[in-house]
Amino acid sequence: MMMVALSIFMAASVLCAFAPTFETLLIARVLQGLGGGGLMTLAQALIGEFVPPRERGTYQGYLSANIVAGSAFGPVAAGFLTEHWGWHSVFLAYVPLGCIAVALVLRVPKSEQPRGGGRGFDAVGLVLLTTFVLPLLLAVSQFQRLDPGMLPRVVVWLALAAVGFAALLWQQQRTSVPIMALPLLRLPAFWRADVMAACSGAALTAMITFLPLYLQAVMGATPGESGLLLIPLTVSVSSGSVLTGWLISRTGRTAVFPTVGLSITALTMAFLAYAAAGMSRVELSWVLALGGLCQGTAMLTAQITVQKVAGARHLGAAAASAQLARSLGSAFGAAAAGAVLFGLLSAWDPDTATLFFSMVRHGSGVLLNLPVDQQTLARSEIASAFSGVFLLVAAISCVSVAMSATLPVRRL
Repeated sequence: MMMVALSIFMAASVLCAFAPTFETLLIARVLQGLGGGGLMTLAQALIGEFVPPRERGTYQGYLSANIVAGSAFGPVAAGFLTEHWGWHSVFLAYVPLGCIAVALVLRVPKSEQPRGGGRGFDAVGLVLLTTFVLPLLLAVSQFQRLDPGMLPRVVVWLALAAVGFAALLWQQQRTSVPIMALPLLRLPAFWRADVMAACSGAALTAMITFLPLYLQAVMGATPGESGLLLIPLTVSVSSGSVLTGWLISRTGRTAVFPTVGLSITALTMAFLAYAAAGMSRVELSWVLALGGLCQGTAMLTAQITVQKVAGARHLGAAAASAQLARSLGSAFGAAAAGAVLFGLLSAWDPDTATLFFSMVRHGSGVLLNLPVDQQTLARSEIASAFSGVFLLVAAISCVSVAMSATLPVRRL
């Protein structure tokens, strides 16, 4: 299955690079996403299949660190490639990386566990899952800017998502090969871990999406400087994942690390809500790094927990469930942060809200075209609105703390 996912991903990347029209590029990107989603899930499942439970923490930590590091390094590398060789080179760069991955997969030993051959594939379930997730994400994306004119469209998307969800539940309860393991979702340890994964994605995405604008609009950093200032955050999240994995492998304990770590993250974000405006760029960067270090405890623990609860038979479903939860959480996190920002700015000063929306679309340079006194006012209002984002991330972290503190599975 890993080879199939890699083949789809690489073939779709080539199609993206040579797409003659936008429609062709869109279809190729969908195929690339299918392959990429398979790679994410199968990588998690392979660790669960070949690594003993007590040692999974270390390897899951390495994988989580690579994911976070790739999220930080990828846009930088893509910008470099686009500037020098055009956007087509971004997609072609996946081909040699994919070849390396193929060579590594060929070295994976054959599994000794029995496989459920001949069970088939739940294609109908996949279609219904798409009809639920796609309109839900489209509805959530509209919340990033509070516009009453968008309300009818949001209602339509949410209604379609509700219909898709109801049809998915009905179909999954009746098929012999369900794409979702509904019995697992009834287990307290499993759904709590999925909520932790969703909160992890929401908190991290909310910060990474809007912090560059904060650094540029409020603190006057250039786009390049804002990228450098976020490096401590991304490195600390990766380091936190590796450290947590090492601690889990050495102690066998799981839930205690996100309970303590995310409590620190929540306190850090609450502190920034009231003190960020008076801090320097470097001070803010390193306080964010402390919160990121503790944030790295969440997703790793969630993934290990769902694999422990699911057992060897349902490793793939467990990994896919946590990954889907994280992806949905990421969408909600970005949308919620955008809603908080635009909501507060619209309530205080609609002109600043319009200005900030222009900055999101065209960059922080829009602010520099204003008179100095208007720049000062806009910076102050944007800084105050970002206090709401910091408090939002703190609240999300508190939800994760509640889930981890009540997690029934606390040791491997």
